[in-house]
Amino acid sequence: MKLPLGMYPKRGKSFHTITIMKSKKISMLTFLLLTGWAISAQVTSYNYDPGKINKEQAATMDSLYQEDQQYRQTLVKLKKENAPQNSLDSLAAIIKNKDSLNLIFVEKWIDKHGWPGPEGVGFQGVQALFLVIQHADLKIQKKYYPLIKKAESESKMLSSNVAIMEDRIAVREGRNQPYGSQFYYDAEMKKNIVYPVADIEKLEQFRKSMGLQPMNEYLKDWSVEAYKLNLMYAQKLLDKLKAKH
Repeated sequence: MKLPLGMYPKRGKSFHTITIMKSKKISMLTFLLLTGWAISAQVTSYNYDPGKINKEQAATMDSLYQEDQQYRQTLVKLKKENAPQNSLDSLAAIIKNKDSLNLIFVEKWIDKHGWPGPEGVGFQGVQALFLVIQHADLKIQKKYYPLIKKAESESKMLSSNVAIMEDRIAVREGRNQPYGSQFYYDAEMKKNIVYPVADIEKLEQFRKSMGLQPMNEYLKDWSVEAYKLNLMYAQKLLDKLKAKH
């Protein structure tokens, strides 16, 4: 099961600030040879006046956010408590149904309004749209990924969200993930199994480049040693995931 979606910045009383890190002017080839990955403008928070948002649209998106999250949080809790499988299955069915309805609404909304920034629907409103797409099937994620990537370039989407979606698409296609955000909670072993990553030696650098917190803050039971010990099992899980999608 793929769990927490990463750390997002706290909301202040009036304005959100954007921290943008720009790459040095060196050729892409040289940069890739030196570091092994490409850097771009990093959006770690937003800059907008909450007093000017569309309150009606923001309220709608806040409700959407709550619908997306509340049952998932309960499911996580029940899994960790080793709840009966029939209880888990019932809750999973509710989540699936709500995801379908939420996606219909979101696709219509985006078709009409385009991708909004937080100045339109608020911080949580942007998160709501992202999460509904993040929880949709692979085809939908790939459809909206270019739009989400464009929103990042316009400071309308957090880089951490983009990284999480890139990871989600990668593991569903059976590829190693760049940022290590996707994992499976093994209820029997009571531990998180991180799906294979592209470069374990540079994982923390990759995460930092997209505004993600270190792995040992993201997952309490994380260690490179444990990751390597569980790698064969993680690969089997990745193969199963690809077969599902």
